[in-house]
Amino acid sequence: MEKILVVDDEIFIRENLERTLTLKGYDVAVAQNRHESIHMLTEGDIDLVLLDLNLGRDSGIDILREMKEIDPEILVIIITGYGTVESAVEALKMGAYDYIKKPFKADALHLIVRLALETRSLKRELKSFKRDGSVLPEVVGVSPAMTDVFMKIREVAKHETATVLITGESGTGKEVVSRAIHNLSPRKDKPFVDINCGSLPYNLLESELFGHEKGAFTDAKTRKTGLLEEAAGGTVFLDEIGEMDMNLQVKFLRVLEERKIRRLGSTRNIDIDVRIIAATNKDLREAINNKEFREDLFYRLNVFPLSLPPLRERTEDIAPLLDHFIKRYRTEFKKDIREVSKEALELFKAYPWPGNIREMKNIVERICIMYSREIITPDMLPREISGEKPKIGTQSNLHIPPDGMDFESAIESVEKQLLSEALVITGANVLRTSKLLNIPRGTLRYKLEKYGLV
Repeated sequence: MEKILVVDDEIFIRENLERTLTLKGYDVAVAQNRHESIHMLTEGDIDLVLLDLNLGRDSGIDILREMKEIDPEILVIIITGYGTVESAVEALKMGAYDYIKKPFKADALHLIVRLALETRSLKRELKSFKRDGSVLPEVVGVSPAMTDVFMKIREVAKHETATVLITGESGTGKEVVSRAIHNLSPRKDKPFVDINCGSLPYNLLESELFGHEKGAFTDAKTRKTGLLEEAAGGTVFLDEIGEMDMNLQVKFLRVLEERKIRRLGSTRNIDIDVRIIAATNKDLREAINNKEFREDLFYRLNVFPLSLPPLRERTEDIAPLLDHFIKRYRTEFKKDIREVSKEALELFKAYPWPGNIREMKNIVERICIMYSREIITPDMLPREISGEKPKIGTQSNLHIPPDGMDFESAIESVEKQLLSEALVITGANVLRTSKLLNIPRGTLRYKLEKYGLV
């Protein structure tokens, strides 16, 4: 139910508006001055404000300005009398949605309120649409393992409140699967909001998830709606849940148990209606043993487990995946590439794919950028797939040609090969790979992105 705040110092107007809007099914709050209205906006979840410009000692223009500082996206309809139309126009320039002149009829009021709330809803959907992108990649596969995944996606999608935990190596398509679950569910017309728990430090991630009130911390200049609140009725996808800070895990566990959130700096709980889908490439049971992940949170997330197999274990999916990416990038780059030669396909199938589907997508994109032939042949493939790997392991394998060499390229080639081999050994687990190679996780992530291995 949408909540409307009526701000007017005349009791007759307040009561009339409250009665009229309540009969239409809205939740209505009333205030008679600046102090009450700002308090209600700060503490309440207000969707729309009806604000009288003439509030005795208080200026409606000043109140509008303050409301916009608290919540820049709040919609405000100005109530104006005959002598304050010019002020209403000034309010429109400051961001007010529209104005309505006294005396007004109930039909006119209902129309402008409905249009304003529809505008708010459209803005939220547009924001979500921009985040999602206009085209969602498809889940591709013909192997028995993927057939089982498809069946589970279809089944869990029907149950819109079931929490899902997707596991699998980096690049196996966890986000693609989460979007498929959302798009096949009754929530498909509501927002799909995603966030990477490993990309933000604790404080920022907490603010992104829960939102904050103005003044909650030093840089909180305005109110911010959190992603859990923004996704109302939809789905929240938490990628790399295994990287979430232990302190935040406690707070998120409470969200799963109570289905309520509290913005930072607020004392009020907000009910949320979202499906939670989490994903990780970590072994969470091992993380529990290492005191890196809460066992109670794991069981709350693991209501419907969905494991994605690595690409090297389903070679029958390599050909359809190649065809899928060739069609995408052939169209995007206006190239003639249409298929893979038998020899090249055998090399693709023999490759261990440490970066899984993401690595294949990057390689096909690179080939479509560089070549215009109709058929992909072995000479068009990267060294690690074509078999022209630099041999390493002993000093005699490295030498300087008489005519000199490109030192940086040679080092990068060796580095990329080491990283590829390490990813195969660790199953593309970033934490284990960083320990195996004895390099910081941040450095490892940078290098994996540099060489297209993520």
